[in-house]
Amino acid sequence: MHIGYFLNQNNLGLAKPFGQVLAQGRDIAQYCDANGWDSIWTTEHHFGHEGLEVCPNPVMMSTDLAARTQRLRIGQAANIITFRHPLQLAEDLAMLDHMCDGRLEVAVGRGVYPRETINMNPKADIRNSAANRALFVETLEVMRAAWTQPFFSYKGEHYEFPYPGVSFDHAMSPPLPENTDPETGNLTALSLVPRPLQTPHPPLWQVIDTPTSIEYAAANGLKGLFWIPPTDSLISRFELYQKATPDGLPLGKNVGVLRDMFVSETMKEARDIAGEGLLTYLRWVCHYRGLGNHMFPGEALPDTPGKLDALTYDWLHPRNMLFGTPDYVIEKIEDMREKLNLETLLVWSNFPGVPHDAVMRSIKLFTEEVMPKLYAPTGLRSAVG
Repeated sequence: MHIGYFLNQNNLGLAKPFGQVLAQGRDIAQYCDANGWDSIWTTEHHFGHEGLEVCPNPVMMSTDLAARTQRLRIGQAANIITFRHPLQLAEDLAMLDHMCDGRLEVAVGRGVYPRETINMNPKADIRNSAANRALFVETLEVMRAAWTQPFFSYKGEHYEFPYPGVSFDHAMSPPLPENTDPETGNLTALSLVPRPLQTPHPPLWQVIDTPTSIEYAAANGLKGLFWIPPTDSLISRFELYQKATPDGLPLGKNVGVLRDMFVSETMKEARDIAGEGLLTYLRWVCHYRGLGNHMFPGEALPDTPGKLDALTYDWLHPRNMLFGTPDYVIEKIEDMREKLNLETLLVWSNFPGVPHDAVMRSIKLFTEEVMPKLYAPTGLRSAVG
């Protein structure tokens, strides 16, 4: 099993200098690098004056962590590609792949919050899901073409490369059949420099949940990453991904799960230290997402006056939380492995308001008491890429 850490950076109430937020992320990454973890993943959110998500540039954060680690694979879950110019993001990630000696993993996403999507790119407004999805698909197509072809061209609804009617007349760059129209002298193709170190490009992932996104990822060679649903509710999603892959991959292949984790000596201690931190964050995200993804198969939404009234620790804990003693956490992970043939697990523990020393104690306990049992008896781990 591949074990990675999801570094969703936060700073509740903006109480800490941002440099301290960065330093704590580095602390986690360097510990994981030295203690047998396989990967660390950053994420992307914008305008978080509340301090619940203060991670606006996953490529820059990944570059910083790559420079301070030796063996961890470095991922982003996710780059919100609808916010970026596709060629600039393709260049940035290609450079990062070289900077980290081919340790790069790339997850892509469409965006979640209207406050972010419309202000980062009006065309990406998530309130128009069809338009947002079309922009996402086209952006990814451009990036893949730029990464995999010595000279590439693209024409779609949103992007056309090269821009039509432009020539490049320079004695040091004679026209080539691959990139120039011999009659007009206009450019017909561009070349991305550098292209990624990994070939054909770094492993690509998509954060997925709906049938449409699951089927798109599977059909287009993107590995899938899930977060919230309980294990029993993930079974049908894993099966849908499996069926939608062109090569009919085995169940669990190329699919990962992110889980909220806090390991402690007792069940009560995990709840007391980190329970309210996680609930604070989920009250934030479930304002948009609702509680539907937290349901067991066939279960109805709670009949409560407010849509988040049911969101309590006792209601949430048996559904998808790795909170408790090492033995409890091992049991829950083994249940995922048995039912999903799970190969890739990412965990997150630096919840809003939880002291950093407590976060590190939990990570160390997970490392020392949980991970050896997951790797036993062979001690072998599969690579994400």
